[in-house]
Amino acid sequence: MKLSIVIVNWNTRRYLEACLASIYRYPPRTAFEVLVVDNHSSDGSVEMVQRRFPQAVLIACGRNLGFSGGNNLGIRQARGENILLLNPDTEVLPGALDHLLHFLDSEPQAGAAGSRLLNSDRTLQLSCSPTPTLMREFARLFHLPGIRPDGYYAMQDWDLTQPRSVDVLLGACILIRRGVLDQIGLLDEEYFMYSEETDLCLRVQRAGWKLYWVPQAEIIHHGGQSARQAPKEMFYHLYRSKVLFFRKHYSLLTVFLYKLMLFSASLGRFMAVPLVVFKDASRRQEYLQLCSNYGYLLSALPRL
Repeated sequence: MKLSIVIVNWNTRRYLEACLASIYRYPPRTAFEVLVVDNHSSDGSVEMVQRRFPQAVLIACGRNLGFSGGNNLGIRQARGENILLLNPDTEVLPGALDHLLHFLDSEPQAGAAGSRLLNSDRTLQLSCSPTPTLMREFARLFHLPGIRPDGYYAMQDWDLTQPRSVDVLLGACILIRRGVLDQIGLLDEEYFMYSEETDLCLRVQRAGWKLYWVPQAEIIHHGGQSARQAPKEMFYHLYRSKVLFFRKHYSLLTVFLYKLMLFSASLGRFMAVPLVVFKDASRRQEYLQLCSNYGYLLSALPRL
């Protein structure tokens, strides 16, 4: 079998339904399978898959294994030569899967490839980034010139006719060779959510493979649907995973300095709460939520 598509779902039934429908509407021109790993959803996702997509392999978990754990469960049961890790809040556009498969077949140095992701309105979604370093994170946290605050490459002017070598692909859509996973291992399950793809991409590169962004393969990514269900907890996991990444790949001094940076940035934002009175009413709640997230992160930093 050429392709196994692994989708990890947690309470995103409506998006998952659209995702699966798009895959079977625009399937690759080769043998493939779809594996849906449900992380103990309570929104009827399991019943929907059973009813509407009986051809998919459904793996219903008794607890939430997180993104890494869920994907690894699916990968272990997958039969394909290539594994596509696909978020449930995506929709495949015509030819996308064939473009990704063709690229891996034609580029022997490519260990993994990612699609051109689009927002719901079909505008470009930034989806590739350089490998995080202490200096890049410092520039990002304190909004210094030359580094985007979200950490991504400035992709707006990239050539849409040529694949491009990148450091990190967004985990919403990554096609990776089975042989590469056999070589480097599966996703690190210490990451419950976030940074698992950053860790995976770095390990792919250290094993001598390259990663590519393939703009001819277009996929809509609605984005953040699971995270919105528990914003404070997901914000915590975002930075817990970043600390874990630095601890795993850099020195203890680097980890200490990164946590010190997080403390300084979080304290500054938390202390700015009184400034909410100067915000527009439409942005006030969003700003308060962000400050609350940073306050939660401050209290959790000693445990990270």
